Amino acid sequence: MPRMRTVDAIALILEKEGSTEAFGLPGAAINPLYSALRAHGGIRHTLARHVEGASHMADGYSRAAAGNIGVCIGTSGPAGTDMITGLYAAQADSIPMLCITGQAPTNKLHTEDFQAVDIAAIAAPLSKLAVTVLEPGQVPGTFQKAFGLMRGGRPGPTLIDLPINVQLAEIEFDIDLYEPLPVAKPAATRAQAEKVLDLLLAGKKPILIAGGGVINADAAAEFVELAELLNVPVVPTLMGWGVLPDDHRLMAGMVGLQTQHRYGNANFLASDAVVGIGNRFANRHTGGLDTYRAGRKFAHIDIDPTQIGRIFNADVSVVSDAKAALQALLEVAKERQAAGSLPDYSEWVDEVRARRGQLQRKTNFDVVPIKPQRVYQEMNASFDEDRDTIYVTTIGLSQIAGAQMLHVFGPRQWINAGQAGPLGWTAPAALGVARALPGKTVVALSGDYDFQFMIEELAVGAQHQLPYVHVVVNNSYLGLIRQSQRPFEMDYQVSLAFENINSPETEGYGVDHVKVAEGLGCKAIRVQDPDKIADALATAKALAKEHLVPVVVEVILERVTNIAMGTELDNVNEFEDLAEVAGDAPTAIVPLAAPATV
Repeated sequence: MPRMRTVDAIALILEKEGSTEAFGLPGAAINPLYSALRAHGGIRHTLARHVEGASHMADGYSRAAAGNIGVCIGTSGPAGTDMITGLYAAQADSIPMLCITGQAPTNKLHTEDFQAVDIAAIAAPLSKLAVTVLEPGQVPGTFQKAFGLMRGGRPGPTLIDLPINVQLAEIEFDIDLYEPLPVAKPAATRAQAEKVLDLLLAGKKPILIAGGGVINADAAAEFVELAELLNVPVVPTLMGWGVLPDDHRLMAGMVGLQTQHRYGNANFLASDAVVGIGNRFANRHTGGLDTYRAGRKFAHIDIDPTQIGRIFNADVSVVSDAKAALQALLEVAKERQAAGSLPDYSEWVDEVRARRGQLQRKTNFDVVPIKPQRVYQEMNASFDEDRDTIYVTTIGLSQIAGAQMLHVFGPRQWINAGQAGPLGWTAPAALGVARALPGKTVVALSGDYDFQFMIEELAVGAQHQLPYVHVVVNNSYLGLIRQSQRPFEMDYQVSLAFENINSPETEGYGVDHVKVAEGLGCKAIRVQDPDKIADALATAKALAKEHLVPVVVEVILERVTNIAMGTELDNVNEFEDLAEVAGDAPTAIVPLAAPATV
């Protein structure tokens, strides 16, 4: 059997497991692995500027396409602790990602050696596996187990910590005898599928919920086929947005307290039977459970048994991979269709669609400073023509308003750090997506604070020629936090504004994002007139294509903006004017048909 260093075996394993994209930073304790990657030549590495940034790049790469597992690599000590936020973001949204850290020699682990930290213990709550490998012979099996865990059951990240002497040790290893582990996932039975359909079809106004688990299972096609077969409207969660194209006749709108549509909440509250597939019933989707549950029956399908009953006990619950469940549901539904026993929900579908033409928010503002709604209107006008446009974003008023107003036409085209929502995630994640999908239109969306958190990663895009467009809506505020301070009658420590003595052209908005972006090797455009947003977006697309770098479009907003949100599905506070005529919302998919009514 061939004899080689463990790190050379790791490079061969990564290739055989199909994980050939790595993001990271070398260091003394991980240099042996880097020497193996260099010798192998088949693992592409993107040099980040911060290890947390590398973890978000790997996360974005994993989210970009079914089957992807991005690799994040760093040295010992702070490199591992820098990965923790990345592990949290991936674990919270069920994203497979492999983190590899260097470590002090095994005989120094308990001597407080330089940059020696028990990273496995720190990472354990945020990963499916976190282990320091102490025996060289266990390296192949540990990687095999990690990949099996990332793919099996509910997906998630793993971390493997490698002491430097373990990396340098030689083992007997034959890659031809190594095989990825079979993937085990729970599957719904026929009896379970029948019970779920019985509940759904007993309703007069049923709804299907598409959660992120549908996208993780690469089951959007099966979901759409089921919805169309049953002729039942669909509510996507924020993580499931794109399973059904926004312009599909069965799209009922998003539901929730923040990332929601007026018609989405109204449609849900009119429903009487709900089947959630691959969703968590998170509180920002449900609001108060008394309102959410009143007058309707629920079935819940999820791959993770611990999610069943976590928020409330559904009338029917099934532990299953989303694709397997949808296949079972389709089999039963097709039999009932052939028997002529499926109800006709045409009137309900028409009712749902009618609300889309009535309950809309105004986006067509022409005031200066610019209102954020106008930005998303112009983004629709600019990017909807490419139905493959991919949006990348994290938490903030920008994400919430974007989800209320932008359009998504396919799975994995809204790539969003949903549950964890770490600020700074957007730029590095967008770079990971751009790496995964060369030639695609990738559009990042940030507020000024999210943008500033990891702005240094723009240099990665310039160095490695990873073009994308980054729309930064700048009101020089921690906007979501300021809005959440309103009940306390305060506006405290949330303003980022100051007079920039080096950039008076920022007019008190503080950081000159244009100069910073240009200094990092990128292109940037500042927009202060709403009528110039469209030209700026068109120019940005052209510049990204010409120079193969990230292009920042900074739009200067009014300082204080409140985006629609509330405490219950039937108690959303609308701070701005609502659409009354079609011209108030010119990029709405369903044109406004009549004066809006509640």
